Amino acid sequence: MTYNSFILCTLLTFSICLHGISAMDYFVTNEAASTPGGIRFDKEIGIPYTKQIMGTSIDFIWHTVFQQNSPYDQKPLDSVSVYIVEYEGVAVAWGNNNINISSIFLQGAEGDLKWIFTSVFYHEMTHVFQWNGEGHAPSGLMEGVADYTKLKAGYAQDQGFAKPGQGDSWDQGYDVTARFLEYCDEIVPGFVASLNKLMRFDFDVKFFEYLTEKPVDQLWMEYKAKYGQ
Repeated sequence: MTYNSFILCTLLTFSICLHGISAMDYFVTNEAASTPGGIRFDKEIGIPYTKQIMGTSIDFIWHTVFQQNSPYDQKPLDSVSVYIVEYEGVAVAWGNNNINISSIFLQGAEGDLKWIFTSVFYHEMTHVFQWNGEGHAPSGLMEGVADYTKLKAGYAQDQGFAKPGQGDSWDQGYDVTARFLEYCDEIVPGFVASLNKLMRFDFDVKFFEYLTEKPVDQLWMEYKAKYGQ
């Protein structure tokens, strides 16, 4: 074997191994297929699209939001399962790698159902792959990071999503915290990715000061002042 052939084989082997590490299986089950919401899911969204957006959202979360370009930095999962189920609510990530989407929610959603579904999906998929400080991070921050993902992906709804500067506290959660994280990312590029990395094994509110050289309460006051709030 020539030297060039050896190098080529080595690179191919590495690529195959790397693909094996990061390979992901997607499972989608419509357990509410006979309900109005389950029927609407099959008609307007469908399993093929759901699997497609699973792959797209995972790639976006890994490489854009969390900037985890190495499989070794990513949460070590080999599959994600999605269930369309009949329950009161919208959606929830549970266990280690499962997502429930409410057929009742799908039934009553007004507008472009596929767009709405995708927006919800980016949020819930973030919960599957984000680090949470081994359970020590505030729930409001976790929800804020998930809403930050859909904001960055272009799936924040025009009506109802918080505007910059709105809210009562940095860890209020969801869209309020997402906007605050957006601000932090503006003053320190890659802030959300760095914060997520720090939260792999624990959480301390001082992570904000470590990354920005300002305590989180000061950041929040300056954020509010910037937008005249």
